[in-house]
Amino acid sequence: MGALFNVLFPWLAHGEMLKVGDAAPEFSTTALLGDQATPVKLSDYRGRKVVLYFYPKDGTPGCTKEACTFRDGYNDLQRWGIVLLGCSIDSADSHRAFARKYSLPFPLLLDPDNKIARAYGADNGIPILGLDRRVTYVIGEDGHILKVYPSVDPASHAKQIVRDLGADKLPPTPVATPTPAAAEPTAMPKQRKGVDSDSDSEPD
Repeated sequence: MGALFNVLFPWLAHGEMLKVGDAAPEFSTTALLGDQATPVKLSDYRGRKVVLYFYPKDGTPGCTKEACTFRDGYNDLQRWGIVLLGCSIDSADSHRAFARKYSLPFPLLLDPDNKIARAYGADNGIPILGLDRRVTYVIGEDGHILKVYPSVDPASHAKQIVRDLGADKLPPTPVATPTPAAAEPTAMPKQRKGVDSDSDSEPD
């Protein structure tokens, strides 16, 4: 019956959410951090934990609250080398304005055609508007799903993530002395040449 419903009303269909232990679907898109636009793939972050959170729309009350709480907890995640990525169907201009207004220090992914959200079962959270549902995945260093948060309270979700990943504690002191050349991990991979970020189209 569910399959028939999806055939008759495809615009109302929800993707199937991933489960703990599933391989996280690869994606390739543009990540925006401030005025920097960088092509990224999930595999760029192999060897690090990734918090990938989907949200409906830039600038709405719940999404603003969620983004700001992630902003406030970002240093805890970064201290442990954990990558944080936000994703919605909003345009590049919308992402830039949202990040600039609320000083978001982490990248926002472009997904105007819902390919990433669909792969992660986060599409059609609000079917009549085609907006993503509010769901978060934690992807392990090996590329498999570690945690799934299908029901999110925007006001407390970031604190929950930080606590669940143990990022509220200080990292263990390394045994070996780090070399001067060791760089602080960032959430953006090195930018590739020849990519024009302004080519991303505005979703209908």
